[in-house]
Amino acid sequence: KLSDCSDSDPAACELYLVEGDSAGGTAKQGRDRRFQAILPLRGKILNVEKAMEYRIYENEEIKNMFTALGVTIGTIEDSKELNIDKLRYHKIIIMTDADVDGSHITTLILTFYFRYMKSLIELGHIYIATPPLYLVKKGKEQRYCWNDEERIAAVKEIAKDGKEESVGVQRYKGLGEMNAEQLWETTMNPETRTLRLVTIDSAAEADRIFSMLMGDDVPPRREFIEKNAKYANIDI
Repeated sequence: KLSDCSDSDPAACELYLVEGDSAGGTAKQGRDRRFQAILPLRGKILNVEKAMEYRIYENEEIKNMFTALGVTIGTIEDSKELNIDKLRYHKIIIMTDADVDGSHITTLILTFYFRYMKSLIELGHIYIATPPLYLVKKGKEQRYCWNDEERIAAVKEIAKDGKEESVGVQRYKGLGEMNAEQLWETTMNPETRTLRLVTIDSAAEADRIFSMLMGDDVPPRREFIEKNAKYANIDI
């Protein structure tokens, strides 16, 4: 499944964890093969917050991540610490669709890294890609937009004659809606992309949040949703 890069220097190499085979195929076409590797993940990975430990290590997608990264889990004697001496990529980039399912997959992956590969987060190796939400286009002129404010401004700018209805707006709900050139230009090119570095400000608070959102205890999660639902901007 892994499409590796030709460079062998971990400091120069990136691994993209991509949602689905379709988007994975587009990413393989659009990447720079010298330093960008692609690992497509099929569907939603196991929720490690709820699963028995033996099931986690037997899960195919999780095994593929361990193998691709070159890291191992130690024995019980050494507290099962993560061995990253042979880490093959210093940038591990989660790239999912810009919809509810994509956000859920990102959360599942982050839960796995926080619980089983936290040192990779602490060392600044985990990133989240930010594909655009919109393509605004009229004739040969086009703009990529990452939020509604940018979209509104782009429509006004491109509709120079004031006829905004003549401007086409495409909402990207999935990575597969972009071709290889668009994906490279907006999301994978180091000179033009935006990556969000995953950090842990408070380990105790992060532990609480992951347990609440992804664990078996329903009442705290329901309370959190009820309190924060008014802030949600859901695009299904």
